[in-house]
Amino acid sequence: MPLTSVELTYLPGLRDVLADEVAQVLPGARGVRDVRDRDDALALGLPGSLAAVAGLRTAVAAWVVVHLDVPRPKSFTSPEHLRRIVDAMYASLRVGGSSTFRFEAAGADSPAFTRLGDLLHEATGLLHDPGTGDLVVRVRRGLRRGDVDPGWDVLVRVGPRPLSARTWRVADFPGAVNATIAAAVARLAEVRPADRVLNLMAGSGTLLVERLLAGPVAAAVAVDRDAAALDAARANLEAARLLSRPPRPVLVRADATDPDALRAAVTAPLGGPADVVLADPPWGTLHGSHADAPRLHAGLLRAAHAVAAPGARLVVLTHEVKVMERVVRGAADLWVPRSETRVFAKGHHPRIHVLDRR
Repeated sequence: MPLTSVELTYLPGLRDVLADEVAQVLPGARGVRDVRDRDDALALGLPGSLAAVAGLRTAVAAWVVVHLDVPRPKSFTSPEHLRRIVDAMYASLRVGGSSTFRFEAAGADSPAFTRLGDLLHEATGLLHDPGTGDLVVRVRRGLRRGDVDPGWDVLVRVGPRPLSARTWRVADFPGAVNATIAAAVARLAEVRPADRVLNLMAGSGTLLVERLLAGPVAAAVAVDRDAAALDAARANLEAARLLSRPPRPVLVRADATDPDALRAAVTAPLGGPADVVLADPPWGTLHGSHADAPRLHAGLLRAAHAVAAPGARLVVLTHEVKVMERVVRGAADLWVPRSETRVFAKGHHPRIHVLDRR
């Protein structure tokens, strides 16, 4: 069976997390490798349908890649090259329907691309909408090897939206976690069906939603002291259809830095101590303050320890890099560091810390 060339983009820092997910979700993938000179893309070949690609949660987007050995985009309109681009568009349409398309390319408003747009419209029936077209057709120079002309790559995005777009996010809360980072947190925390999952400082519920979508749990509780945040989390959990199936997650208003209050609030709905604790402390731009970060992070580690089972995992996503490093050193009698992952996202460089309870 012929292989379709696919490129997966991701947030820099999450390469290994995505590669692990690819191995699980796309077992038929062949030749998984880094895209040369890029720190945000994996290339691979896939046999058959691309439908399973839509199940990737740590990728930003997936693209069907067509390489054309031609000197300039004007040559794309020849029948043999046009047919390959149209086939790539139909491969995308079979995953998620679109009615419009647009180009992402230097010179996208040139006569060559206008002509190409007309031909693609004739072949697919999709309208060429240069501003807001759903199906994205990206054009770039190929990878140069020595003195050989690199040709051109045409990349067609799989589906009408990036994979990072979440339909369940109906309540957008200030400072909400990037969903692909949240999915990475869920995978780094390990997905075990017997886990009792506790999400502290839950905000609008992104970490909990992504963990519950990653696999079954024995129980789940989200904690935040802000009633508005819990309302947003409830709306997002409902949109993800997670409130209507067991075990239904429980939302609790409590202080996640108070060990006694937290223990009293979550032990009963969890059915015992937590096996995994997820947290995304506020980092001072929209919530909280940088000055309060040491108290907040130290309190989080103490409170999480108080409600966690022996050997439980604590996964903290934080922008307070130096504060978290100091706090972890100060809590050496409570938690053992396992790993630290640095992520690059729109000018921010948060860290994902995985700790094991002593």
